[in-house]
Amino acid sequence: MNKEVAFKVKSVFIKNFQSGYPLIPEEAIINIPSGIAEGSIINLVDGQNRYLATGYYGKQNKGRGWILTRNQQELIDQSFFEKKLKKALESRKKFFDDPDTTAFRVFNGEGDGIGGLTIDFFAGYYLATWYSEGIYYFKNEIIKALFEVADAKGIYEKKRFNIKGTYIEDDDFVAGERASFPLIVKENGINFAVYLNDGAMVGVFLDQRNVRKAIRDKYAKGRTVLNTFSYTGAFSVAAALGGALKTTSVDLANRSKSKTIEQFSVNDIDYEAHDIIVEDVFHYFKYAVR
Repeated sequence: MNKEVAFKVKSVFIKNFQSGYPLIPEEAIINIPSGIAEGSIINLVDGQNRYLATGYYGKQNKGRGWILTRNQQELIDQSFFEKKLKKALESRKKFFDDPDTTAFRVFNGEGDGIGGLTIDFFAGYYLATWYSEGIYYFKNEIIKALFEVADAKGIYEKKRFNIKGTYIEDDDFVAGERASFPLIVKENGINFAVYLNDGAMVGVFLDQRNVRKAIRDKYAKGRTVLNTFSYTGAFSVAAALGGALKTTSVDLANRSKSKTIEQFSVNDIDYEAHDIIVEDVFHYFKYAVR
């Protein structure tokens, strides 16, 4: 394990940390030592060396890490991560119990106590996304903890942290059993084909769950719907299932057409009754006006 390092906090930032602020910004620290390793344990102290909090060092943008605990006696080990993950999974119990939704976020970064990490659930498989090299240092402990507290068929990961000015956007199978792709998941009864092993994005943005439900249940019936920057057409699928007369999906990416056709097809929707256009959205606006 990386050695522990003390960071002395500027007085103006002390109340922020005492009130629960989770990010450790660079400007809050007086003495960041040179050569500190990603994943080093940080003990934040005030001007009189009184303990404030413990976190990890992870250099991202203006941040220099995240607070993990305010208990000086708490160890940052597998047991620590098990407690965090278990609490988060228990708070999402209603989603696990819903047969119409089998894809959702189960761990939401600093909101669940570990900044720089999100974990999503896809029909028995888990996808960990690492936004900090610092938290990635604890990968083995976190993956073992996840298997301890969750009934995981398999785990995938995506690394999105910054190294030397570039973002790593690759993906990898981590452990357990491999999924067969496309993996068909449900969200409020809507089917989506996802690929946990195919680039930075898997096929559907889970944070738009309530938006898709509202489109289907409240807004789509009897309307014509334009979906720009449509990606895999998830909003269009929701609109079609909600009774839209027609949808038009526009995206510049060549594969958006085949991906959108796939999403319509797994919901037994005739994709030929809808327009799927591969074009720059702003060029399409000019065309549509004409």
